[in-house]
Amino acid sequence: WTETIKKLWDEDSRNSIEMKVILLGSSLLLLQQGLNESLGGRFEMIRLTHWSLSEMNEAFGISLEKFIYFGGYPGSVWLIPDEKRWKNYIKDALIETTISRDILMMTKVDKPALLKQLFELGAHYSAHILSYNKMIGQLQDAGNTTTLAHYLRLLSSAGMVTGLSKYAGEKVRQRASSPKFQVLNNALITAQTSRSFNESRSNPELWGWLVESAIGAYLVNACKAIGINVYYWRQGDKEIDFLLEKGDQLVAIEVKSGHRMKGMPGLRLFTDLFKNVKPLLVGGTGLPIEDFLQTDPNDLFN
Repeated sequence: WTETIKKLWDEDSRNSIEMKVILLGSSLLLLQQGLNESLGGRFEMIRLTHWSLSEMNEAFGISLEKFIYFGGYPGSVWLIPDEKRWKNYIKDALIETTISRDILMMTKVDKPALLKQLFELGAHYSAHILSYNKMIGQLQDAGNTTTLAHYLRLLSSAGMVTGLSKYAGEKVRQRASSPKFQVLNNALITAQTSRSFNESRSNPELWGWLVESAIGAYLVNACKAIGINVYYWRQGDKEIDFLLEKGDQLVAIEVKSGHRMKGMPGLRLFTDLFKNVKPLLVGGTGLPIEDFLQTDPNDLFN
């Protein structure tokens, strides 16, 4: 298909025909591979990521709590009243299809079982930092860290789970850091758990984790298309949940989902170590979570 599009594009250019062609498809890897191989210099990538809270609320009236649990897959909304069917739909029609069709059919993967295990591990540890060596200890036939890093990039390209780098101010050190797993849609977590929406909502620790993961997913999706980098930061036992970088400006984000507030030593230490930092508390006594999930990341730097 790419050669045909290239041929037609070149013909239109020679004949001064100003036709704009839009290529759409659910298989992101298929599009990326074709564009990179044959259509260099002939396309502009417009990224359509997972649906946000604003979009899900406007289209279907989805509340903040249901968005945190059920995520942003519009095609699954009609199944939400039947949670068992909803979970099966996410697992069979989205997770399995994406891995089997979008990744394994489009990319050479020597260990497909390992790729699936890594996805499950990434969903289980979303919003948590996990070193590649620890991953090897939890995965069967894990091979080496290079293989795991490659598979994580594939999962990220397919819009499933990514690994945030630690902010260090130096690109080399960022690449060498342990990744912080981050699903790109909370449905990828909750569809694989036995806890229902009501059970999850009534468990403060579990709900707090889902809130942080939902915020991370929103940041990665929203920032991808507008040139803002998303990191985490940790020094010893002090940590910042999310860090946004835009030029030489930084926004350090701490997420508080419960009523009990504890100190924020990570935020204080980071603002002491780095310049041009805007600290931001989300939840608790800070910016309400619902407002944050509907805020343009560019506005966070103002």
